[in-house]
This record gives sequence, C-alpha cells and structure tokens, in this order.
Amino acid sequence: MSTQRAGDLLRHWRLERRLSQLELAGRAETSARHLSFIETGRATPSRTMLVHLSEHLEIPLRERNRLLLAAGYAPVYAEPSLDTPAMDAVRRAMRQILVGHEPYPALAIDQSWTMVDANVGVAQLLTGIDPALLTPPVNALRLSLHPDGLAGSIANLAEWRGHILARLSRQIEVTGAAELVELRDELRSYPGGVTELALPEPDQTVVPLRLLRDGNELSFISVTTVFGTPMNVTVAELAIESFFPADEDTMKLLTAR
Repeated sequence: MSTQRAGDLLRHWRLERRLSQLELAGRAETSARHLSFIETGRATPSRTMLVHLSEHLEIPLRERNRLLLAAGYAPVYAEPSLDTPAMDAVRRAMRQILVGHEPYPALAIDQSWTMVDANVGVAQLLTGIDPALLTPPVNALRLSLHPDGLAGSIANLAEWRGHILARLSRQIEVTGAAELVELRDELRSYPGGVTELALPEPDQTVVPLRLLRDGNELSFISVTTVFGTPMNVTVAELAIESFFPADEDTMKLLTAR
C-alpha cells in the first residue's frame, strides 16, 4: 500500500475483504453513493465514519491509525511499550498463562512473531540451537524453520513448514504487514521440503509439531490465545502460543522432568 489517501486505503481494505461498495454500505448502514464519494475523495468522512467503516472491514488497529492520519485526524489507538505501567495488567496476565502452562512450552509473541516472553518449557527445548538465533529480538518462526534452529530436530519438517507458511500467508492477508511479507520470503528461502500443506489423513485433527529430543520424539499440538476486546495496538498484536502434548508418551516425558 504505497498511497496515503484515506479513500484509496479504504478501497484497498474493501477489496482485500472481497466486498463490493454495495455490500460494505449495507453492513455499515450507509449509502453506496456516499461510500463511493469517500473512496474517490469527493466526500470528506468524519473520524467516526472512518472508525465505523474500519470495524466492518476488520482493519487492524495499527492500520486504522494510518487511515485516520491519511484523512487528517489524530490516531485514536495508542501503542504503549509493553514495559510501561499501563501494560502491567497485560504483562501479569501473560506471565500467569505462561507459568500456568508449565511444564509444557508456551511463548508470547507480537505481530511480527518476535518473542516477548516464554516459560521454562520453551527453554528446555532449545538445546543445540545456534546462539545467534537466541539473541534478542528472537523471531519464533525463524527459530523454528532456520537450518541452525529447530528445523534439524523437527521430524515432520515439510509438513510443519507448510503449516507455518500457510498460516503466515493468512496473517499477511488480514494485516497487510510488509514486514511479514519479508519474513515469509526469508522463510521460503530455507531448505526443508514442500511449501504447501499436504492433504490430512482421515483421522488427523491438527498439524502436530514432532520434535526429536534426546532420542525421544515429542509430539505437540499448538493453541493460539489472543486478548479479547483490545483497545490499543500493542495488545491487539499480542498472542500466546501454547503447546500441548499430542500423545501420552510426550505428556509422560515432560511431566517426568
């Protein structure tokens, strides 16, 4: 998105969501004519109207601020640093979830997949990793797929790689974030097999992460947790990735440590 005109940005997101002007106007309870005038610059939308349209287009908060700036309005969604007092409750909630998930691995990430916190379950799986990949800021996807990272220990690397790249592509569609496009290009350059998801087996429910450690195979399923009703950019872009044992052997191995 190279343009900075509010109307062009709105049109970009409407097309990303595969909506016609008539469909969006119906959802937002406005007229298609007025929406057309906003997109072409013939009408100047109020700040309230831009936020209203953004809600119906499910535009990420960061991009809503950009839209408001393009229209000449001040951003309405703050982006506080995670270490500020205003974020104390969020940090406490994250830490409680991470610690409560032990001994199983769990980590907190931002939109760019930078690790902002992790529990001891993650740390015990990182033996043998190139120290350069563990130097902050640590990117969780780079750590997972880099040949000097976890990739050499992932038994189903091609399958897991396909899952990661497909998930990242969906995130790019939702957010339009340029840094994620760059990250995907980097990950695609790594060795590791096919980049598309294989067809599931008849009884397969999720894509597991099968990790070889100390002569054992640990099998995990992942669950993503996000904060409900976020009202600032920082919280909206946080997520917690929790890994649960996918079989009885993995559960016994991890609880015995």
